[in-house]
Amino acid sequence: MPDVPQLRCLLLSDFNIETLANHLAADARGADLHIEDGGFGQLTRVLADGGHAAWRTAPDCVVAWGQAQAVSPAFARLAAGETCDPGEPLADVDAYATALRAAATRCRLLLVPAWVAPASGRGRGPLEYREGVGLQMALARMNLRLAERLQDCGNAHVLDTQRWLQLAGPRAYSPKLWFMAKVPHGAEVFAAAAADIHAAIDALQGRTRKLVVLDLDDTLWGGVVGDVGWPSLVLGGHDHAGEAFVAFQDALKALARRGIVLAIASKNTEAVAVEAIDHHPEMRLRREDFAAWRINWADKAANIADLAAELRLGLQSVVFIDDNPVERARVAEALPEVLVPAWPRDPMLYAQALRALDCFDTLQHTAEDVDRARAYANERERRGARAAVGDMGAWLRDLDTRVTIEPLSPANLQRAAQLLNKTNQMNLSTRRMAAPEFAAWATLPGHHAWTFRVSDRFGDSGLTGIATLALRDAEAVVVDFVLSCRVMGRQVEDAMLGWLAGKARQRGAARLVVAFEATARNQPCLELLQRSPLDAADAPRFAFDTRATWCLPASVTLLEADHVEEAHA
Repeated sequence: MPDVPQLRCLLLSDFNIETLANHLAADARGADLHIEDGGFGQLTRVLADGGHAAWRTAPDCVVAWGQAQAVSPAFARLAAGETCDPGEPLADVDAYATALRAAATRCRLLLVPAWVAPASGRGRGPLEYREGVGLQMALARMNLRLAERLQDCGNAHVLDTQRWLQLAGPRAYSPKLWFMAKVPHGAEVFAAAAADIHAAIDALQGRTRKLVVLDLDDTLWGGVVGDVGWPSLVLGGHDHAGEAFVAFQDALKALARRGIVLAIASKNTEAVAVEAIDHHPEMRLRREDFAAWRINWADKAANIADLAAELRLGLQSVVFIDDNPVERARVAEALPEVLVPAWPRDPMLYAQALRALDCFDTLQHTAEDVDRARAYANERERRGARAAVGDMGAWLRDLDTRVTIEPLSPANLQRAAQLLNKTNQMNLSTRRMAAPEFAAWATLPGHHAWTFRVSDRFGDSGLTGIATLALRDAEAVVVDFVLSCRVMGRQVEDAMLGWLAGKARQRGAARLVVAFEATARNQPCLELLQRSPLDAADAPRFAFDTRATWCLPASVTLLEADHVEEAHA
């Protein structure tokens, strides 16, 4: 298996940023990072100079952390007690945003901490939000302007610096650190910043957690449902603990709306537990909110592994939440890839503990994320139909699977980039690219990129596939071949591969070439290539003579642009 290359992270600032570099390296995730300091006070210089040595090898991640008074001369005058026209700091922000947008073209990920007020005590008191006078008013407008100017720059993201200061509390600032070392914040601020930066880099690398597996008794509700019955559970009502469990469910519901999948692993009698989910009036989460469950008396570690397999997610995508420390220890030991956070004993802290987890951060939010819970509910219906029909071929024909193929465009770019960066199993090479980088690649001569949207009689699974071709002399090389695990196993992947062979022939290529790059997780992609009509003589480099016939699966209908191409046997 090839070694995982280190990512290059460039830190640019107008202050001494060594403390942040140390915290990034100290984090266990820092093993994947090669951290470079752009030099004390070199922020604007490096941003403005595309030929600077810092850009000679394109960094994967750039952190551009400037202080408001250094970036904006108008704000510096305001901080010094002068007054200024409200438009002056915004003009400075526009100039800074232009430099940031240029820098974003030189890296995969640009992170820009938002501006916060200098450590100046009370500031202007009741005038802090008075136009032209208050620092907080100016900063609010400046941060909003910065976010707006970077809004359409898909790989640039503004980070919440104020939250880091709140976490650090009174240790957020130290005048001694500033005067002695030109460090504007305490170590706790940089520790919080490092955690958020690592979370963003994890998202860039497709390491976002996607599945939360939950216990029931004393986790989703108070009490043991098998002993007290669902009407007597502690949930909602005029009770502090009951309200806390409802708040926790609300927090989980909000997480699900971001595209995180929920499942259950509980030692209970299934009929009794499901009855509580269906009938308790204070339940915020209902049956349709869970993609799957294992409610039985079996080992929870085995149940979690089974759930992940059913949902076609790797164990590295799973978070397990349980109030019982014994169960947590069992799962952590048996399934080390699963994240098992320490969990508070007090239910009133559950929602807070969930919101503090940084493993769910993503770099895009798409319609497919919003609809993911519904998509998994549809998948449960498909599995039920599969069990009822019995015969695999009959089930596939009955699904009426349709795949709509569109060229990469601004309308589907963000979702396509998200899929490229998050998918691990059906992924030819796990190449990771930010949206602007992917769009630029697709416009190069001889390059072609398509997206694939899958639907069937149970519903629309959304944009779930990507494929790209690079024409090189007489060969059409498949560079990316990506399909979400949610639609694997329905012959969609077989149809996509055969369709690419047809596209290669249309564009005059004599051979379709597919070079597989093995990772720890993409074995399903290799299995597809091995069972396909591709010649495996030079594996892991596969090839197909485009003069030959490639029969597409009869169970899949392909729809291209403004016409329908029926799959054929």
